[in-house]
Amino acid sequence: MNPNALYQSPSLRRIESRHAHDALMQRAGAAAAEWAASLAGQRNDPVLILAGPGNNGGDAFEVARLLRQRFFDVRLVFVGDAEKLPSDAAAARQAFIASGGTTSTAIPDDVRWSLIVDGLFGIGLTRAPAGNYAESISTANRLAERDNCPLLALDCPSGLNADTGVAFAPCIEACHTITFIAGKPGLLTADGPDCCGEIRVADLALNPADEVVPDGHIVTRAAFSSHLKPRRNNTHKGSFGSAGILGGDQTMVGAALLAGRAALKLGAGRVYLGLLDADAPAVDPIQPELMMRRADTLLETDLQALACGPGLGHSPDAVQLLEQSLQAPVQLLLDADALNLLAADSRLEGYLVKRAAPAILTPHPAEAARLLGCSVADIQNDRIKAAGELAGRYRCHVALKGCGTVIAIPQGDFLRGAVNRKIWLNSTGNPGMATAGMGDVLSGLIVALLAQNWPPELALLAGVHLHGAAADRLVAHGVGPVGLTAGEVIDAARHLFNEWVAGTGKL
Repeated sequence: MNPNALYQSPSLRRIESRHAHDALMQRAGAAAAEWAASLAGQRNDPVLILAGPGNNGGDAFEVARLLRQRFFDVRLVFVGDAEKLPSDAAAARQAFIASGGTTSTAIPDDVRWSLIVDGLFGIGLTRAPAGNYAESISTANRLAERDNCPLLALDCPSGLNADTGVAFAPCIEACHTITFIAGKPGLLTADGPDCCGEIRVADLALNPADEVVPDGHIVTRAAFSSHLKPRRNNTHKGSFGSAGILGGDQTMVGAALLAGRAALKLGAGRVYLGLLDADAPAVDPIQPELMMRRADTLLETDLQALACGPGLGHSPDAVQLLEQSLQAPVQLLLDADALNLLAADSRLEGYLVKRAAPAILTPHPAEAARLLGCSVADIQNDRIKAAGELAGRYRCHVALKGCGTVIAIPQGDFLRGAVNRKIWLNSTGNPGMATAGMGDVLSGLIVALLAQNWPPELALLAGVHLHGAAADRLVAHGVGPVGLTAGEVIDAARHLFNEWVAGTGKL
């Protein structure tokens, strides 16, 4: 099994239909019961299990039956109509009752719970729960907080869209989620991480990648490990490329400096900053190795890669420089103001889609909304779809930043239109990264890898993954998440990247 493969609901339904006679519900119940027993603590402690009207409810009945066998005090609340249960779920209910279990229709409020198990809804939910279902979800969340007990979700927290990561109201706020067969993208992006807590995948003895092509993958070091190689001794600075950063208009020079420092410390041989601010410093006193240029002369420099946008501004000069960048025969990353200018000028879009080689776009949701001519809510309602649309429209590699950054890679002839989009979700990073300058640092990390001749797809995957992992390393050592700054991530990224190259990095 590929533990990093991700599947959306239609693909999972196809897999399930092919194994309709393989006792998947029993396997799911056994896997979930094993984890539930370890979370519940002492036997005879009360465990609340919520069973819903579909096969997720059947999983819950299986968990309840198995926990009773382990002598837990199981209280099962069934929210649904027994006559309308699918056949497998109905059989699981009958097996639970035959074992001596009983069901109720209301959650007791006078019990101190050791564990709550959510088996109301699984994948495929596309609207907000209502009525008794909504009441049960709200009560489960309240009791888990009141009793300070674990809340374990089966397959997907009830109320969460497993395909998009959008949480309807109300939604189970689990601290643990055991998901079946394979990972689901919605667990990793948007509201998913907040609703799921710790995630484990129980493959149910299946290998879905042998049957259905995954809809996406989780970014791990394995995706780019082929390029994590120690440097040869017989090298010089020219061996590691020249990277350019174009931006830094008035009051925004810091954005370009952060990108430049990140590029330098991730190994680019030379880093040039082309700054629009006429009063910009001639030297960076913190990082004097950076070479300053006037913005209008940067493109005359021999560059292997260029990041355009950090602090670029919206002036006529910025528009002209972006146009020249789009036409330059150099690997290109567009971020920040470059994306806003691109969204406002169809002529610039034409230059971009006609480039002979792919470029990289790294928008946050507001920038993505401008690029697609929609609202931020539209982007966040389906981040995976939005990233794919951006990759297809602009013929570019795309990283849609945010909780669970979505990376979309167009496949096929760039000039004739990408026929497919390869989707990756990144699971590193933390809330401390929601601060000014983080995107500039990401741009610098990616452009440094491009300058060192990494393929654009791998440079994007590695840059995004490293960016979040470095922030996670800092938080693990007590630096943040509150008050974490973008500049602090740069040195952490350098340290972690060198660990990876040496084969000692743990993340």
